[in-house]
Amino acid sequence: MKVLVATSKPFAKVAVDGIREVIEGAGYELVLLEKYTEKAALLKAVADVDAIIIRSDIIDAEVFDAAKQLKIVVRAGAGYDNVDLASATAHGVCVMNTPGQNANAVAELVAGLMVYAVRNFYNGTSGIELLGKKLGIHAFGNVGRNVARIAKGFGMEVYAFDAYCPKEAIEAAGVHAVDSVEEMYKTCQFISLHLPATDETKNSIGKKLVSLMPKGAVLVNSARKEIINEDELIQLMQEREDLKFVSDIAPAASAKFEELFVGRYFATPKKMGAQTAEANINAGIAAANQIVGFIKDGCTKFMVNR
Repeated sequence: MKVLVATSKPFAKVAVDGIREVIEGAGYELVLLEKYTEKAALLKAVADVDAIIIRSDIIDAEVFDAAKQLKIVVRAGAGYDNVDLASATAHGVCVMNTPGQNANAVAELVAGLMVYAVRNFYNGTSGIELLGKKLGIHAFGNVGRNVARIAKGFGMEVYAFDAYCPKEAIEAAGVHAVDSVEEMYKTCQFISLHLPATDETKNSIGKKLVSLMPKGAVLVNSARKEIINEDELIQLMQEREDLKFVSDIAPAASAKFEELFVGRYFATPKKMGAQTAEANINAGIAAANQIVGFIKDGCTKFMVNR
């Protein structure tokens, strides 16, 4: 049984060591493909492997066609839109993610982005505090729950809306559950986005919702850039000089945002939410354990292409 770690952006050495301990401890062979720059290298590496661990690497139909023995792909992280699920299913391959392993890292970055925004990007001018302000969490999954925990530490009032999470579960976490997404945007000066990029959510965060936010609004995106309707947000920010937008994913029109909204827009140079030593280790080792569980016991708990 051969397991490939295919990472154009490699795991930290300590994470690889942990993955190796899990995989080899189970009696399997571990092979590494790190810092590759050509897809041909990936296609060659997958030819005889049974399992693959990836990060943001693209696993498409061409990869599945080349991987004749492949049984499982695990994305070390929460998002999995870099994997062609339909092709995986057609090839009989199980795809999993590792939900929750990066959640605290992303949530801490959200907190940092909020502080950065309200302190005017540390430009030396007077800002405002988070204490007593209202934060709305749009989608209350693992990251959203951690954002709520940290925000309450700042003394913020926390609200949440999630069409797929029962209100009782939100309230049980000490968070106000709202009846509609519109109500949350009307109520909260801060909104933190945690939506996946789906047909339902793409371009869903635009003028209709964001215009409902109170004066001095701050929109934070640590999810996917595709959920933002960029043209509408640019138009709204031109109309509302009080609105700030901070993101862990540079929008396609990032240069235009930078040009038009100096002091009101910031995006990280690359997606950094999960870029901590702890998250790197946790996600990698979780992926290894899930592969072992799948191969040895048939465990499909985190399968995403059912």
